[in-house]
Amino acid sequence: MIPVCPRSELKPGDVRVVAGEFPIAVFCTEDDQLYAVDDRCTHQETPLSDGWVEGHIVECPLHESCFDLRTGAVTGPPAKLPVRTHEVRVVEGVVYVNASGVPGA
Repeated sequence: MIPVCPRSELKPGDVRVVAGEFPIAVFCTEDDQLYAVDDRCTHQETPLSDGWVEGHIVECPLHESCFDLRTGAVTGPPAKLPVRTHEVRVVEGVVYVNASGVPGA
């Protein structure tokens, strides 16, 4: 598990990027839920952390591909491949990400 930040520092609408073998974006949605996905659009490798989130959908800032943060599934073209999702846990007030990842649905 990779530590991200204290849970108190991640408010609705915030995103944090975890550096590593591949960057992971941790999003806090408007309903205060935490989700982690690879921080690269599968269409043209643009950081999704620079995109816009509405509900549980993140929109890539480059060509407007959309992905469901809960599953990684593509919800809007031009992307055709899902992004990987990652498990997020809060332990003793700290947000952690399990970078093992699973293919999006």
